[in-house]
Amino acid sequence: MASSVHSAADLPMIVPVFPLSGALLFPRTVLPLNIFEPRYLAMVDHVLAADRIIGIIQPAISADQATEPSDAADAASEVAEIGTLGRLTHFQEVEEARYVIALTGLTRFRIVEETTSMTPYRQFRIDTSEFAEDLVSGRGEREVDREAFMTTLRTYADFADLELDWDDVEKMPLEDLVNSCVMASPYGPRERQALLETTTLRDRAEMLTALAEIEMQRQSSPSPLQ
Repeated sequence: MASSVHSAADLPMIVPVFPLSGALLFPRTVLPLNIFEPRYLAMVDHVLAADRIIGIIQPAISADQATEPSDAADAASEVAEIGTLGRLTHFQEVEEARYVIALTGLTRFRIVEETTSMTPYRQFRIDTSEFAEDLVSGRGEREVDREAFMTTLRTYADFADLELDWDDVEKMPLEDLVNSCVMASPYGPRERQALLETTTLRDRAEMLTALAEIEMQRQSSPSPLQ
């Protein structure tokens, strides 16, 4: 299904939001979701009959939080300031009270305020103005050192024993490659949110590279108890 969003003017200002720890979505990437909780089943039913747009966002992580947040934020939970709008591009009812859907990323957004709503799911007023370039495919690819990124990716794949189809990887547009690597990365909600909030594709690629290098260095360094 093709998206009908061509500019910020096509985007809603109030959207239903799905807070989900660790979930990331970038423009033009696809996020599959298994929906079974009643309030989110209602949300999907609503957007199917409307513009098919859902906001994906992580629960907020406070500076002194000792544990990771739960998978889905409850009605009283704070959420992160920045999330991503996705358009529902695949829908399947696999059994009673369970949907499998896929969201295709459109643009990031910043939370303005939560709205008063009678719906069981949360809705927020949002602002996408600072992320206008998200709507432009391939924006910032020329500023990324693809060769250096691929070198780190190959090193990390060997380190983590990942099997990748390198022919397919080499053919991927750089934007898709970087964002797909971020979405598949093993890092926690805090690091993933930082990656989502990077200003440019180059910043994102460099941050992901730094995180991978830190992880590999940490694993290869001998323990002080040895």
